[in-house]
Order: sequence, then structure tokens, then C-alpha cells
Amino acid sequence: MITGLSHVAIAVPSIASAAETLARKLGLMVGPIVENVEQGVRLAYVDLGKARLELIEPLRADSPVARFLERNPAGGLHHVSFNVGDLDAALAATAEAGARMVGGRGHNTHGEPIAFLHPADVLGALVELEERRT
Repeated sequence: MITGLSHVAIAVPSIASAAETLARKLGLMVGPIVENVEQGVRLAYVDLGKARLELIEPLRADSPVARFLERNPAGGLHHVSFNVGDLDAALAATAEAGARMVGGRGHNTHGEPIAFLHPADVLGALVELEERRT
């Protein structure tokens, strides 16, 4: 079902400030900022080879990331994302195993289907499943 690690997402109040910190302290370069209006976020990636670090900041006050930052003003680890070959099959298998989907299905900035699993069902971590058929 899971074919690899897609990314680890960190919610930040400012991608620009976070990018500067990552460059200065870790030598990491952040790619271009893009918007995912459907999810209510701006995001940028650090390419780490087989996986990415995703920086996310809210586009609007009612987004899940904005609510996360209300509880964690400095930001922090938001979710881990796994690649799956078939999102429908993965959701069926995880539901059968007792993991609930939180929110609805959506799409990432590349138009690929995504869904999130409730943290209470997966070791306390918000898990994103991202369909990749490559």
C-alpha cells in the first residue's frame, strides 16, 4: 500500500523567514512558493533526494494550518506524508484496519489525490496519503 515517504510538513508563520533559517543554520535551499487554494495554504519544498521537507503557511484564517498555528504560534511538525499507488485502495485498507479519514479528500499542488488520517488512529501523528502512480 505505502510506496515511500513523500514529505514531512512543518507549519510555519512565514515561509520566507523559515527559508532563511534553514539556509543559514542547515544549508538547505527552499524551492519556489506555490499556493494550494483548496487546502488554504502556501507551501514550498526542500528537496532531500528521495523525500522532501514541506514548509506550509496559512492562506486564510479558517485553514487547518491557521488553527494549528493558533495552538503553536512558532510553528512545528504538522504531518508526515506517504506515497500510495491507489488512494481509494489505501483508504479502504486503512479504514478496515481502524484508521479514520479526517476532513475530506483533496488534491495537492500537482493535482494528485490526497487524504489525511486521524492522529488518534496513527500513533498521534497526522498522516497524509498522497497518490503517486510513478
